[in-house]
Amino acid sequence: MFYCFTRTLSNSLETVLTLVGLYHWPCIRASSSEVHSVSRKWGLLLAALACAIRPTSAITWAYVGILELLVTRDRLNFIFLEVAPIGFLVITLTCLLDRLMYGSWVLVPLNFLKFNFLSSGGDYYGTHKWHWYFSQGFPVMLFTFLPFSIAGIITSKQWKLSGLIAWVLGLYSVLGHKEFRFVLPVLPIALMFSGYSLATIGKPDSSYGRTKDSIRIKTKCPSKKLLAVLFLLATNLPMAFYMSLVHQKEPETLHGYVGHNFFRAIFWMILTCIPANCAGQRGAEDVMNYLSKEALNGKVESIVFLTPCHALPYYSTLHHNLPMQFLDCSPSEEKGVLDESDRFMMDPVGFAAEFAKNWSLPSHIVLFDSQEKLLKDFLTSHSFQEERRFFHAHFKVDRDLQASVVIYSFKRPVTLSP
Repeated sequence: MFYCFTRTLSNSLETVLTLVGLYHWPCIRASSSEVHSVSRKWGLLLAALACAIRPTSAITWAYVGILELLVTRDRLNFIFLEVAPIGFLVITLTCLLDRLMYGSWVLVPLNFLKFNFLSSGGDYYGTHKWHWYFSQGFPVMLFTFLPFSIAGIITSKQWKLSGLIAWVLGLYSVLGHKEFRFVLPVLPIALMFSGYSLATIGKPDSSYGRTKDSIRIKTKCPSKKLLAVLFLLATNLPMAFYMSLVHQKEPETLHGYVGHNFFRAIFWMILTCIPANCAGQRGAEDVMNYLSKEALNGKVESIVFLTPCHALPYYSTLHHNLPMQFLDCSPSEEKGVLDESDRFMMDPVGFAAEFAKNWSLPSHIVLFDSQEKLLKDFLTSHSFQEERRFFHAHFKVDRDLQASVVIYSFKRPVTLSP
């Protein structure tokens, strides 16, 4: 979780709002009588905010809303005096904010629905089989916590929460485009079940929320619990350090590789997760930090990034108002039309030659070593020389191996006076 939360910020905020919101819903509690109606209003407000940030969060809250309608006695009050006013308030505020930012009236959730559901626009970025979340995606996210989560679901008998996990995974499975981050809000719930399972090891007669004494777990077999904890630490800590400090990608970019190479991906993650490797930083971060320092010293005038989309953090790390050009990967309304990033990856030399006809000559070019090999002559002919090289990855993920990120700088040709 600590690794995911620092990267996919909108999904992370959605996850936090979802977890806090679920806490306030009576239908989710073990004893709904303990929850006052005011608490439900807070839950509704948090649910509305989550949907405003990520409209697909409605998948989660539709499940919760249906449960609440089934158990509550004041259905009409719930719908007309709670859901409608709070929903209207949040929608109004988001529309006003969008009006301020876009300069025109825009209903973002409607556009989101049209693009992702009605036109399958998300499929432009890749698709997976319908069972991917169940067979590969979510198991990879849980990794070695998976058996403990399953055991926790069975022993706790909290079917509402486990049903929420199944509901979210099931509905997201209908969509062609799948990513780890989409189901991030239910990951903490699965980990909670895992924690429950660990807490009850050696105490088979314990049950969720039965008595106050059940909170105090007295383990009959501490050795089993200790072994389980050591197993989880041994299998998760090395990978956590490696993926956070060495390897280049966020978890989401693993989905294309893991989708077809599940066991191979797990094998390589474990094999390469040795502490000695944890001294490095990701190449993408190192490159931008280096360029930021050089820009501070006035040595960078403009930059061209000949890299795939979203490979580098750009201005969020550079912190300088410099002209930058990078490859566009905006989806086309016409099917079959390749974006700049795809065209570059298919023919780096041809694309670069065409691209250079319309560029303002940059002071620096950034690219991966896999494309550098093909563009050596192009770079030399335009008077660019290698300036710095940064380690990026030990193994390929969803593209060719991008072992390093390279910075080339423009060197003005020396002219000899007669």
